[in-house]
Amino acid sequence: MDYGVQQTTGKYVCSVCGTVYDPAVGDPEHGIPAGTSFEDLPADWKCPVCKQSKDKFNRA
Repeated sequence: MDYGVQQTTGKYVCSVCGTVYDPAVGDPEHGIPAGTSFEDLPADWKCPVCKQSKDKFNRA
């Protein structure tokens, strides 16, 4: 095992409220289909819980 390499899940976590964006799920309530990577979210997409912008999310 190589503990120096972190596996990326594609998930991002809101630094304000802790909501996780999971590309496997998307954000169907806001028209984002499953399979949409965080990088491919529209620039004006906001956290569905606290309405913060994408720049408040950190890679999980």
